[in-house]
Amino acid sequence: MARKKGEGLCLRCWTRSPTRPVTQAENLMVGLDGRVEWLARFAEFATERHCVARACLMVSAVGRLVVDGGPCHPQAILERSRCPGRSAGPLARALEEFLVGEHLAFGLDQQARLAQGRRQRRVDATPAALRPAVQAFADHLVSSRERARRAGTRPRADSTIEQTLSIVRDLAVFLTGERAKHDWAIVEVGDVEGFLGQCGANRRRRLHVARQFFRWARKHKLVLVDPTRDLPGMPRSGFTGPTLTLAQQRRLFRRWSTDPNVHPHEALWASPCWPDRWL
Repeated sequence: MARKKGEGLCLRCWTRSPTRPVTQAENLMVGLDGRVEWLARFAEFATERHCVARACLMVSAVGRLVVDGGPCHPQAILERSRCPGRSAGPLARALEEFLVGEHLAFGLDQQARLAQGRRQRRVDATPAALRPAVQAFADHLVSSRERARRAGTRPRADSTIEQTLSIVRDLAVFLTGERAKHDWAIVEVGDVEGFLGQCGANRRRRLHVARQFFRWARKHKLVLVDPTRDLPGMPRSGFTGPTLTLAQQRRLFRRWSTDPNVHPHEALWASPCWPDRWL
């Protein structure tokens, strides 16, 4: 019976030894013919951030990814290590941090993938007859954002694009369900007004998105006439009158908080036409 040679440690100490993942990685590299020369460094990286058992599991998982028949490039291994669902998984996150730090891969860009899934779910919820136009409009929004990034302007956020697609989806559901219209070309002004009337508190935002969509649709010959062109918008809420400059506001605040001769109700008599002696 052959005797196994160890490091002079008992099973419990050997199981918790921080050198165990590195030794496992070195043994795997012998059988992998140097296809992952960074595996030992990854084992050290994983040991510093996880327990020994978890680090060994990560090293074994990377070894299985190398021999599964796929490309052995670090970026390809990183992509295959991702778990399905919202979370990429601990192995993918650890690999991403290590490979990006070693300048071996570009990363997973998990947030962009999740945003793409949210956009696609909104498009898929659109009625089938009106869905192709909504899909093309979603692609237009994403490409416009990429152009804005290259130009150095302010690109749309993921939440803005998702809200826009949600309103277009709701408009398509209203047209097919309430008006029995299955073509964007036959949408009339009354249809858009009926859709805007369903939610008065959000009318401004819905009207803006509807105008944006139908301008794009008219440009791409999906509709002949923009039904939102003559719809009146809602006036902006909030104060729109004259205001004081920041320096004048500071002088007034200093007057009200430090001058003992000021009437205690003077701040309640606020008027845009302040006497010059106060400012």
